[in-house]
Amino acid sequence: MNKRIAVLLTVFNRRETTLACLESLFSGSVPEGYSIEVYLTDDGCTDGTADAVRERFPDVRIVAGDGSLYWNRGMIAAWNEATKSDPEFYLWLNDDTTLLSDAIGNLIRTTEKNPGCIIVGTCHASDNPDRITYGGRDTNMKLIDPTDSGKTSRCKTFNGNIVLVPAEVYRKLGTLDPVFRHSLGDFDYGLRASESGIDSVVAPGFQGICDTHPNIAKWADSSKPFSERCRHFMSPTGANPFEFFRFRRRHSGLLPACMTFCSNFIHVLFPSIWQK
Repeated sequence: MNKRIAVLLTVFNRRETTLACLESLFSGSVPEGYSIEVYLTDDGCTDGTADAVRERFPDVRIVAGDGSLYWNRGMIAAWNEATKSDPEFYLWLNDDTTLLSDAIGNLIRTTEKNPGCIIVGTCHASDNPDRITYGGRDTNMKLIDPTDSGKTSRCKTFNGNIVLVPAEVYRKLGTLDPVFRHSLGDFDYGLRASESGIDSVVAPGFQGICDTHPNIAKWADSSKPFSERCRHFMSPTGANPFEFFRFRRRHSGLLPACMTFCSNFIHVLFPSIWQK
């Protein structure tokens, strides 16, 4: 019997991007003895994403959201649905990521050599195959080079673009923490794994292509009016101070959490200080 990989995605109004991601997933190779099943949270898309997915990829299981889930909680919704079939692995996949043809094979070969570990895939920029954009991160939160000596490396935490989670890890850690709405959930999961004695391993080489987002967030952009900065700051896709406080308190302690809480507010009030 094949070992099953439940692929988890959450999407919102990026129809062509989502379709391109799924195309790269289904056109890639899957090692013998393994199979994939896809669980996709449609978080209230209004651009026809769900219908387009049903038409082109009818085997994808679509989980309905109402537009309030965002990335982290949308991934949880897909994950909760996937657990009903009790697969051997869960693969996080961002819908703005294009998988390379042997990505899943690379992840599987790595997990077979590192049983019980979370396996992290690395992405490079679309215009520069040598520039790392997302992947495993060291204790200083710096991205780890997956091409260094062609060997696997341990990481402290990771971006959630391409992450293979064995079922035994899920049974110990559960899903992502719903206290986080959009961001931080992936970093939190990696840190919780590390703190629970579960290793996270960066697979050798690149597994996907994904470009980074703009460097200056709207909430810290001095060209934006104060009211707009505040609105984005408190939004799920901003830097909600209460979610950041919870994250820092959990993994760094009370004092660093308080310092981050104050620092983020100062960013909003005086963004030009950090942009100089």
